[in-house]
Amino acid sequence: MDGRSSKYDIVIGLEIHAQLQTASKIYSADAAQYGGAPNTHVGVITLAHPGALPKLNRKAAEFAIKMGLACTSEISRYQVFDRKNYFYPDLPKGYQLTQDRTPICKGGFIVLSTNTSEQNIPLNRIHIEEDAGKSIHLENEPDTLVDFNRAGVPLIEIVTEPAIHSSEDAANVVTEVRRLVRYLDICDGNMEEGSLRCDANVSLKLKGAKELGKKVEIKNMNSMRHVQRAIDFEVQRQLDILERGESVVSETRTYDATTGQTYGMRTKEELNDYRYFPDPDLSPLVVSDEWLNAIKASMPALPRELREKFISNYKIPAYDANVLTQSKELAHYFDETCTYTTNYKAVSNWLMGPVKSYLNENGIEANQLSIKPATLASVIKLVEGGTVSFAAASQKLFPQLIANPHADPTHLAQQLNLVQESNPDALLPVVEQILNEFPLKVEEYKKGRTAILTMFMGEAMKRTKGKADPKLANELFLKKLS
Repeated sequence: MDGRSSKYDIVIGLEIHAQLQTASKIYSADAAQYGGAPNTHVGVITLAHPGALPKLNRKAAEFAIKMGLACTSEISRYQVFDRKNYFYPDLPKGYQLTQDRTPICKGGFIVLSTNTSEQNIPLNRIHIEEDAGKSIHLENEPDTLVDFNRAGVPLIEIVTEPAIHSSEDAANVVTEVRRLVRYLDICDGNMEEGSLRCDANVSLKLKGAKELGKKVEIKNMNSMRHVQRAIDFEVQRQLDILERGESVVSETRTYDATTGQTYGMRTKEELNDYRYFPDPDLSPLVVSDEWLNAIKASMPALPRELREKFISNYKIPAYDANVLTQSKELAHYFDETCTYTTNYKAVSNWLMGPVKSYLNENGIEANQLSIKPATLASVIKLVEGGTVSFAAASQKLFPQLIANPHADPTHLAQQLNLVQESNPDALLPVVEQILNEFPLKVEEYKKGRTAILTMFMGEAMKRTKGKADPKLANELFLKKLS
């Protein structure tokens, strides 16, 4: 962006598609799992054979309602399904079953939390629909291959209002949506496999203008970085067009991650081009009080609730709470560990430090960690009591416990010779010997160069092979030097 951008407001709306983790497809009993040999998860309904009638997957509707409740949306109690008509090779029926006039969830918002503030991004709707198949374009081949395995897989589309004003906020909205669907266990959020996909509508308008500019839709971005880079490029492209005195064409564009640029695909269709009309084969969906209350009762604790709990109950900083609630598994691991110790900040430090590093290096979640919360709490108590230093615990004891998760941390620390020397009578001779061997350094310390104490401590650690209790050694040095 350059200085010319100060004349304009950036206006962004997102359409985020999340594949729901149901066993079967949304309108048929065909398998909905990712993968499989091409065209093996198909049947007469998926392939739109004449006379084959769809039937709504109740679990898909339940998952959509859960997302709506998580976003404080209004749940529509009476819904009809609509045919969205357009030709596409991987859409077997020639139309998509979706919700136009009666989305399952209306309004609501996505909360973006920072360490100091919260911002509510308003939603227009959340509706359920079916996914299309997959077109495969092989290099140097004249024909396009079509795999219908994905056709009919249930989706929810989360549509924001055009109320986002930076690419960073847009990427953060997608991040928060992915976090929510994972907490709810309704979607795995895997953007690489296409379980979560994002389209962005981007436009520029002069500051203060009421009317929005011509919007351009960028299709199917599959990472937070791509969302941000694509929007940044598109804003700059539109800015250049407007500053030349030309008009932005309302169109659909694709993003090329290798070049970092967007490219035109087709001019933007208007809503009436889809010729929506109610599907005559699907009965209306009625959400009863009993069903809605049962779904509400099954809702898990969500990131915002857990953040508030961690800050309020465990007195940890907001930054820590935000990091710990990035994944449901890490949040639950922290919560359980805190039932075995009251040193909550130490638990937070361990999870954000050694534990998170190990999880990231091995590509696993906290619930897959071999060390159980009770064992980690025992390690924290060893460090807290001065039995083992944090460095020794994190660098030596922790890796050994991963390999031997059922071992007793205290016994293992003894076997590894990690127990700190906390006996003043044993440490004092070491301190005295160091001071006697470095008289010039002692004189410098007494003249005000107090940083030399670090050198003395290093010597003590070296001579005790890291077993000296740092706090005790520091106290003995200060006492002798005074």
